[in-house]
Amino acid sequence: MKNKFGKVYLVGAGPGEVGLITVKGVEALKKAGCVIYDYLANEKLLTHVKKNVECIYVGKRGRFRSATQERISKLIIKKSREGKVVVRLKGGDPFILGRGGEEARALYGEGIPFEVVPGVSSISAVPAYAGIPLTDRSMASQVTVITGQEMSGRGKSAIDWKGLATVGGTIVVLMGWKNLKRITGKLIDNGKDPETPVALVRWGTLPEQKTLTGTLANIAGMAKEENIMPPVVTVIGGVVGLRKKLNWFEERPLFGRRVLVTRTRAQAEKFIDILETKGAQTVAVPVIKTVAPTSSAKMDQAIKKLSSYDWAIFTSVNGVKYFFKRLYSLGLDIRELKGVKICCIGPASRDEVTKRGIKVDLVPGEYVAEGVIREFQKKGVNSIRGKRFLLPRAEVARDVIPKEIKKLGGKIDVAPSYKTICPKKEAEEIKSLIKKGKVDVVTFTSGSTVTNFVSLFKKNELTKALKSITVACIGPVTTKTAEDFGLTVKIKAKKYTLDGLASAMERYFTKEL
Repeated sequence: MKNKFGKVYLVGAGPGEVGLITVKGVEALKKAGCVIYDYLANEKLLTHVKKNVECIYVGKRGRFRSATQERISKLIIKKSREGKVVVRLKGGDPFILGRGGEEARALYGEGIPFEVVPGVSSISAVPAYAGIPLTDRSMASQVTVITGQEMSGRGKSAIDWKGLATVGGTIVVLMGWKNLKRITGKLIDNGKDPETPVALVRWGTLPEQKTLTGTLANIAGMAKEENIMPPVVTVIGGVVGLRKKLNWFEERPLFGRRVLVTRTRAQAEKFIDILETKGAQTVAVPVIKTVAPTSSAKMDQAIKKLSSYDWAIFTSVNGVKYFFKRLYSLGLDIRELKGVKICCIGPASRDEVTKRGIKVDLVPGEYVAEGVIREFQKKGVNSIRGKRFLLPRAEVARDVIPKEIKKLGGKIDVAPSYKTICPKKEAEEIKSLIKKGKVDVVTFTSGSTVTNFVSLFKKNELTKALKSITVACIGPVTTKTAEDFGLTVKIKAKKYTLDGLASAMERYFTKEL
């Protein structure tokens, strides 16, 4: 007889950084029919879930209203009874101070099949990201973990404070922010040296991570002064002093910088990965969206006579994508390009072509339209004169290449393969982020991203909005567009690629520090 219940996976989401979830945890999310997740489980993990799967947020945040544990357990059981595979996604590890045991017992009582998927615990991960090893042969050979939030209703503490104060090694306190003064006081009262080093790590493993160090005697006062709020992991012991040498995470060049990425969602992922590797906190809100051109007539005409061209010039990744999309929609394929040489303006467009199994014949040393023309001129006058060129590009773009090729005796067909528009709903989101001071840097990767960004603001709003924000541009054309609108561009990429822009940001902020 088929089991009427759906299986439940109690999955540890890890300490916050999405890359720290286990492979098995991701596999569980991929087959989930319902996901019930906590405040400390990074919402980005829900990208692993199939479309239209029910995702239910149940809170579990200290000091804030959230679902009771009893209600959560009943909810898990209810969804399992509907025959769904249920993933209970919990911050850290479900069986370490995470009430996973209580949920498992509730499932056992109902005869519901379940599986526990351990997670990377904040006990070890958060100190590691703060540059604090929990053990060290010279100062700590053991680790003691306690909760800073014992079950309410107990008249007497279950923690042996005397033993804890004298046991030695490292003490890790989870959920101890609310009772920090009491915890430090208890340790001191029971014989712990008031000068014992202490570290408070807030939002550990995430770009927002902040670490405050002090001693048992002063850390509570420092936390109040610095307005340190949960979630916080507290580390007590001599190993805290090793942070001075081992603080790798917060020392990354763009750590703590909040960067607004204005690229299209499809193209933002790579750039975001580059920036976050350097420590930046990114917000992707595209001011540009690519769609099919108003008319495909010119492109269709060009495709029908592809064999007549000597060269096809691609000046953007989108130009490549939309050209091939139209080619395939007409029932044709790459064989139509036989005998046609390919020029790409830079490595990104080159990679987009080569991944289709097509050789790229020319990439200029300088990734701008002028660089394309100079590269052809190096080949000699006969490389252009009398030759036929096809330029699939955006509906609105610079005319440098068509004008220069005609001037040098070549023939060129400009075929719009796509157009860019400004997504309207993103405008208010960008304004809100800037108004709340959540943007340190705004990045522009094309002239159209600049134009669309500027169009979101009234004339008198723009200067005020960007007063405390650094503007970063990918190349001279984008920079000129920004400056023509009156923007001050402080970061200019030397190499006109995403890596080049990220490196320019790194140089700027490292020098600033």
